[in-house]
Amino acid sequence: MKIEHQQHAVHNKHVGHSPQMFLKKFRISLILTIPVIFYSDILKTFFDFKAPVFFGSQYIPLVFGSIVFLYGGWVFLAGAWREIKGRLPGMMTLISIAIFAAYFWSIYAAFAGVEALFWELTTLITIMLFGHWLEMRAISSAQGALKELSKLLPDIAEVIHNGGTKIIPLSELRENDTVLVKSGAKIPADGKVIDGESDVNESMITGESRPVFKKEGDSVIAGTINGDGALKIRIANIGEKTFLAGIMRLVTEAQASKSRFQMLSDRAAFYLTIIAVVGGLITLVAWFAAGADIGFAVARLVAVLVVACPHALGLAVPLVASISTTKAAQNGFLIKQRLALESARTVDVVLFDKTGTLTKGEFGVVEIWNINGHTQDETLQLAASLDAFSQHPIAKAVVNKAKERGLSLKEPKKFETLKGKGVKAVIDDKEVMVGGPALLENVGIAIPAEISKQVENAGEKGQTVIFTLKDRVLLGAIALTDIVREESRDALKTLKELGIKSAMITGDSEDVAKWVSKELGIDEYFARVLPHQKSEKVKELQKRNLKVAMVGDGINDAPALTQADLGIAIGAGTNVAIESAGIILVRNNPMDIVKIIKLSQMTYSKMIQNLFWATGYNVVALPLAAGILASKGILLQPALAALFMSFSTVIVAINAMLLKNKTL
Repeated sequence: MKIEHQQHAVHNKHVGHSPQMFLKKFRISLILTIPVIFYSDILKTFFDFKAPVFFGSQYIPLVFGSIVFLYGGWVFLAGAWREIKGRLPGMMTLISIAIFAAYFWSIYAAFAGVEALFWELTTLITIMLFGHWLEMRAISSAQGALKELSKLLPDIAEVIHNGGTKIIPLSELRENDTVLVKSGAKIPADGKVIDGESDVNESMITGESRPVFKKEGDSVIAGTINGDGALKIRIANIGEKTFLAGIMRLVTEAQASKSRFQMLSDRAAFYLTIIAVVGGLITLVAWFAAGADIGFAVARLVAVLVVACPHALGLAVPLVASISTTKAAQNGFLIKQRLALESARTVDVVLFDKTGTLTKGEFGVVEIWNINGHTQDETLQLAASLDAFSQHPIAKAVVNKAKERGLSLKEPKKFETLKGKGVKAVIDDKEVMVGGPALLENVGIAIPAEISKQVENAGEKGQTVIFTLKDRVLLGAIALTDIVREESRDALKTLKELGIKSAMITGDSEDVAKWVSKELGIDEYFARVLPHQKSEKVKELQKRNLKVAMVGDGINDAPALTQADLGIAIGAGTNVAIESAGIILVRNNPMDIVKIIKLSQMTYSKMIQNLFWATGYNVVALPLAAGILASKGILLQPALAALFMSFSTVIVAINAMLLKNKTL
């Protein structure tokens, strides 16, 4: 029997039902319950109140009680039938047995002239409907963030066609269409900017609070909001292929998946169902054998069954998990597996892939040294003028730096590549050469003493140094490196404060790895590691009894992400279908690793609190419902049992909802 498929799990329990349906049934049942109570013995017993008597008034509890049983109780009877068909009796089964026993005993009692349980029956059903309405409201609220995602897309798109624009419904948009997105408008589908510049608000998708500047060639995401500028976008993905659809799909899958605690609560609820049925029958037989009135014995049976309903237990974990999943999506990371989030709080060491994770994965100019009276701008301008012809990452970094400084590039003539050394060309009738140390060696120039120490230090840091020469005279040198993300410093500092170690893995040289580790305060590093060797380094850490979270780009890091106790794909961009990671980060921001761990800790805390409330209620209330203190005049009536059961459910729901207000 597959307990993990327990029918009382939140996503299966109320198939086809809505909060509005439960509210409507509750209101009608409440109205019908009032006359039942008026014409029952309860008011006469406690308040000496007697309702007006007229012909047929004695049948009011029977008639109205039957309507409440069939109308209000039908949802529980139908749910019980589904559970029994699935061979997994649960909460609905318990409620159904309770109201079934109460109703048919009351039918007999009404004609036999003995005490019936109609007021207990109607109040029980009414309170249960109210409790279920509260639960459904809580679940709907928890999944509200996911619903909001579906509202992000606009209804229309402005397509550029035959030199003009045409407004079309979003459903008619096709891949490779070109759309115009005006200031303040929503981007209708994933695509690339082909004209225009603007800041785009991506906070609702990536969690990035600041607008992201977009220019020609940059990717944009469906549902994000354009800033002041106008953008022309070529559509790449529509419908189910969009990044937004991918997020919604992952969130839905995560909410349907089970965590270890949810499986534990499911198992506990399953056994509680068995205990309730057996305990209820024992209670009935015991009281009957003790000579108690059969109406009293049936009331004890009903109370036991109601008290034991694993309502709060069934809600305790799934509701917290649902809230944490949507909260994660709001903060820029996607939970693919609940177990992944659950294990994050137990991580001992976070192993980062260097390139593209701790660093930007792109070169940047960090130093420019000028000599022989030449300026930094001259050194940079001439180097960029030659590098403009190259697609090499280092050349691109030099050109970008020149543009950043506002330097105009000169047009080189007789451009020539010096294999393994650099490039050369003629600018303003002067021979200009740009290259590394091999170029200087080839030309026969030694590094001047005034910059030799800086060049040596740059080499120790793993930086790349290129030199600019004009007519075989050295003008200066430029140092470049893979740029360290500023967020990496904050992330590693916070991890240290949380008592979590950090490690780095890279294919770069020992010098580069050592410098980056020292720069960021990393506890341990592995250098010159080939892609297929990364999983071995994860195993090496695990052999020290450390729980490892591996953070990589999800492409060549796949084996390591799978091997790790927790795999986190960072910088997934628009590819949200990385199979090897349990958690996917939308942004390339290492600070989100800290958020994952904090959310895991918060989620765990809420689950434990809820399990305590849910099980604690059952442990205390079950003996009272069975009548263990009846000799002292303490009895838990079925309606009161239902009220307490609903109250425990509300406490669990409210406690879970508090997670929404926590900041990461």
